[in-house]
Amino acid sequence: MDAGSLNSSSNLKGQSRSPLQEQFLHRRNSKENLDRFIPNRSAMDFDYAHFMLTEGMEGKENPAVISPSREAYRKQLAEALNMNRTRILAFKDKPPTPVELFPQEHSSSVNPVKSAKPRRHIPQTSERTLDAPDLVDDFYLNLLDWGSSNVLAIALGNTVYLWDASNGSTSELVTTDDEIGPVTSVNWGPDGRHIAIGLNNSEVQLWDSATNRQLRTLRGGHRSRVGSLAWNNHILTTGGMDGQIINNDVRIRSHIVETYRGHQQEVCGLKWSGSGQQLASGGNDNLIHIWDRSVVSSNSATQWLHRLEDHTSAVKALAWCPFQSNLLASGGGGGDRTIKFWNTHTGACLNSVDTGSQVCALLWNKNERELLSSHGFTQNQLTLWKYPSMVKMAELTGHTSRVLFMAQSPDGCTVATAAGDETLRFWNVFGVPEASKPAPKTNPEPFSQVNRIR
Repeated sequence: MDAGSLNSSSNLKGQSRSPLQEQFLHRRNSKENLDRFIPNRSAMDFDYAHFMLTEGMEGKENPAVISPSREAYRKQLAEALNMNRTRILAFKDKPPTPVELFPQEHSSSVNPVKSAKPRRHIPQTSERTLDAPDLVDDFYLNLLDWGSSNVLAIALGNTVYLWDASNGSTSELVTTDDEIGPVTSVNWGPDGRHIAIGLNNSEVQLWDSATNRQLRTLRGGHRSRVGSLAWNNHILTTGGMDGQIINNDVRIRSHIVETYRGHQQEVCGLKWSGSGQQLASGGNDNLIHIWDRSVVSSNSATQWLHRLEDHTSAVKALAWCPFQSNLLASGGGGGDRTIKFWNTHTGACLNSVDTGSQVCALLWNKNERELLSSHGFTQNQLTLWKYPSMVKMAELTGHTSRVLFMAQSPDGCTVATAAGDETLRFWNVFGVPEASKPAPKTNPEPFSQVNRIR
């Protein structure tokens, strides 16, 4: 780079610039504002111009010399020769209007112009932050859930708090004794009123949030803490540190109706598919199991449909796709760092993406083909991915510790995150759904109404 450009760039850097101020260009003085007119010669009549500059101006300068008859003759001659012009130098006439090969009404139907969809603005900061003291910093637990009645539940130590998103009010649901606590999992029932609470002593409590009344306690299923819960209508599925997965029918006294055995270590992720036909479980043994209700057995441990062994670290993050019923996304822990996509009918791994950090939770956008992941070391960020290209659309930072838990609002727009920094943050990451946009079509699972194929 030459010295002149270096000096000019240094002068620009030295000038102070106020933020959000309109910039003005430096105006040169009048002597520098010089321009050169280049005429259009094809639009000029040089013969007429010469006449007007020489002979034509004599009559105007000495009008008394010209007789009236000669003046009348001059005007008639000027009209006949098209010399009644006042401008000597003229710009070229405007070009003719182009002829349309196809009428406008036909061209619009042949090649309709598609209006570009405006790019959605994704806020880079959380819209609200709440304190979450005594939040247990444990990757294998599930301490946050957002119910269908727009109430968020979070477990802080031995206490479960309810935060009403409609008015911002907070209430305490229950505080457990130290002998049975701390709380290790929370999960809302489908009605948004009843909530299940897993405990460190292997018990599960059922509460009515409208009356703040405990309905029952499920005992005898697990031998250690219950870190994962998942509802499927009246069936509450529980996963424990003992590796067992138990289906509990909360309507009957003998609540244990099925038992799934396949994990050798703690079950830290449980998710039922949208149809309620398949269950995905992830464990600290790096395994994912797909269980199908059509092959369940109440007499003995049920055999899994698929055993997925591609992850190399604990699998807690599980999310069923809302627009393709047999598509499951899973995320691996710190030794794996990948997001994988599975066809749960065939058990095939469709794609694997290295995220570079521990995957703690996954959520699908209910209105667009997007996936949100929360991460641990080193950035503790949220990453929004476009599916299926898996191009990063945004990275949201704010938490100073790993983002362990995520929950989605009932309308699908807002995401709540809780992290080891003891804060609860709310992100408007999925935007506002279009009112006129139809719900995405789902591919129904075949034979979803059949309990057993013979």
